[in-house]
Amino acid sequence: MRDIRLTRTVLHLALACVVALSALLIALPQADAQSSVRPPGGAVTNSGPQEQETLPGGSGLGGAPQYDSELWRKVREGGAGNVQQLGPGTAVLMDPSGSEFQAFRAGDYMTYGVYGLGGMLALLALFFLVRGRIKVDAGMSGSTITRFTDVERAGHWLLAVSFIILAISGLNIVYGKFVLMPVMGKEAFASLSIAMKWAHNYVAFAFMLGLLLTFLMWVAQNIPNRHDVIWLLRGGGMFGGGHPPARKFNAGQKILFWLVMLSGFSLSLSGIALLLPYEFPMFAKTFEFLNQFGFALPTEITPNQEQQYAALWHGGLAIAMTVIILAHIYIG
Repeated sequence: MRDIRLTRTVLHLALACVVALSALLIALPQADAQSSVRPPGGAVTNSGPQEQETLPGGSGLGGAPQYDSELWRKVREGGAGNVQQLGPGTAVLMDPSGSEFQAFRAGDYMTYGVYGLGGMLALLALFFLVRGRIKVDAGMSGSTITRFTDVERAGHWLLAVSFIILAISGLNIVYGKFVLMPVMGKEAFASLSIAMKWAHNYVAFAFMLGLLLTFLMWVAQNIPNRHDVIWLLRGGGMFGGGHPPARKFNAGQKILFWLVMLSGFSLSLSGIALLLPYEFPMFAKTFEFLNQFGFALPTEITPNQEQQYAALWHGGLAIAMTVIILAHIYIG
């Protein structure tokens, strides 16, 4: 009976997630169609260089506000002017890369994120239906051993809890407008998003601390060895029968460890770049390094583009980590 109830619970949760993700996929194209960068009211963006365009505030023949389309063309192309406030991009009234960034973020970027999350949930539900609960071959012995110390448990749960908070608040930043706002209303959603934004900013430091602690505690035990080859060939025991030998961490746990450590480190760097805008540009130098291996990535990147790359990388990597951790939670 307990297995039947558990199976029904998993199926209901999976079905609810699939319905929510399906509704989100339907909403995304509508959001994409509504998102665009519009010129100031009255401006004609496709006029020739000698035509006049109307904008509030100017003055022309008969007192009608007018303004040269050549000026508007330079504004749209990201032309810089003279300003008293110095700083990256402060002399640029409109950065044309912003509209490209917004279009990509509201389009394929969000759609593939839904595919990744929904695909993993569907895969786990299918695996459970086919494989069922995996029991201990010889049954429970009734004896216990200390596998992890209190310090190790504290480091793990510091990392785990902080990541869950960051994942939920981060998903709200990307998808909350389309999932929660229609249900909660604009005012309630705004209050929730403000609270999540502050939680995301400050809990990030707890995540970094947990990442450092778990790395220092477990890195020596996550070095690959010959047992890992056998474990992988036997699929962790799903092929060939019996439980393959492993030391404290098997090959699957080692793969997860390095995925979390490397992606968590990169996630932290891009997060710091977003917390402190324009202070830590890293993508131009990274692209320059990668181009030595045959890539053709842009190296002339504006300060605003650095922030856009950081936002896209941070969000995409976070969704990828969430997909991985969903599998980790299920196995646990």
